[in-house]
Amino acid sequence: MKEFLAKWFDSIPWEKALNSGVKVVATVLVAWLLYQLIKRALRRIEARLVARDEELPDGSPSENDKRVQTLIRLVRQVIAVVVWVLVGLMVLTEVGVNIAPILAGAGIVGLAVGFGAQNLVRDFISGFFMIMEDQVRVGDVAVINGTAGIVEKINMRTIVLRDIGDVVHIFPNGTITTLSNQTKGVSGYVFDVGVAYKEDTDRVIAAMSGVLEGLRADPVFGPSIVGEPEIFGVNRLAESSVEIKGRIRTIPGKQWFVGREFLRRVKYEFDKDGIQIPFPHRMLMMADSATQPAAENVLKPRSTPPAT
Repeated sequence: MKEFLAKWFDSIPWEKALNSGVKVVATVLVAWLLYQLIKRALRRIEARLVARDEELPDGSPSENDKRVQTLIRLVRQVIAVVVWVLVGLMVLTEVGVNIAPILAGAGIVGLAVGFGAQNLVRDFISGFFMIMEDQVRVGDVAVINGTAGIVEKINMRTIVLRDIGDVVHIFPNGTITTLSNQTKGVSGYVFDVGVAYKEDTDRVIAAMSGVLEGLRADPVFGPSIVGEPEIFGVNRLAESSVEIKGRIRTIPGKQWFVGREFLRRVKYEFDKDGIQIPFPHRMLMMADSATQPAAENVLKPRSTPPAT
């Protein structure tokens, strides 16, 4: 055994092994230094993006920070995988391992995984662009594939939505075909107020304008209103009402808060001014005296003929 070990020890080309070892250590060290430099650069980019987002008047710093951190983390992970895979291949080549079969096998495995994980890859790509383009943030009210709710989580693969009934909906990012963000930048409350046909529409619009002015001057609701509320005018002549359309623009997420108060005040103002809000009517037609006998004859039961 000792002779075998001695022969094996003497057969090792120590000079070549030493050179290969130095190259391997140098390769790993350079790769580590390069990765640290990339991480530092990414941290600086992240800090600049967060600082720029905080300066925006309509942005939410916390959500912008989450979005930037998610993107930077994703980029860092991709770079780490690429760098260390390349380092591993270089080390194997340096120690004399033929990497051609490894690359061929990796290609076959990758092809098989690609066919089996098409939906997963699609979800990740869709999630990446959703976060990068800032389409929606945590806390936004959104309508996804026809389902409305508050966005609770945004992951690389899924987005989690909670509706008004506290039902949690989970959508894979790759299956999202329609996404409507109702609280991005600025929000709007669109109203259609119906009044009876007998009412003077100019008088109605004046009453609604007074309500809007009072709403803007209110210390609770006024700060949530952006710009001048708009009354577009008569929008539709409905079956039993004249509909007047308008819009109140608010800060994100406050459109329902302001809109409910607006409708409450409109009802109060209409009651005070005697403006009628239409409600369903039912008309009953009564028969006159000329038709009553005929109706009585129709409704009168027939007498039973005498038995023979």
